[in-house]
Amino acid sequence: MPLVYSTNPDFNLSSEEESRVETLPPSKQKLTVYLDRRNRGGKSVTLVKGFAGNEEDLAELGRRLKSRCGTGGSVKDGEILIQGDCRDKVTAVLTQMGYVAKRGN
Repeated sequence: MPLVYSTNPDFNLSSEEESRVETLPPSKQKLTVYLDRRNRGGKSVTLVKGFAGNEEDLAELGRRLKSRCGTGGSVKDGEILIQGDCRDKVTAVLTQMGYVAKRGN
């Protein structure tokens, strides 16, 4: 973020700390686990939607799920993508971690 200089004596520079999104505790998160095949060349991916929090915590949760499932994946647009049909395993892992997780389809 570039530094802004102002001659206004009442100018208040907003910091990044105020704009950070707080991550809800796992027991208050309602996550839904879907299977998706659209626009993926016929391959299936497991999608985890509904995470409320900052990007760092979402990326950490994605890393844990990929590790526990033993597959690849990524985190994009507030969703976790796990390669293959791992809905049952992902739902079980999320529930074990304290999240409220349900299977979407």
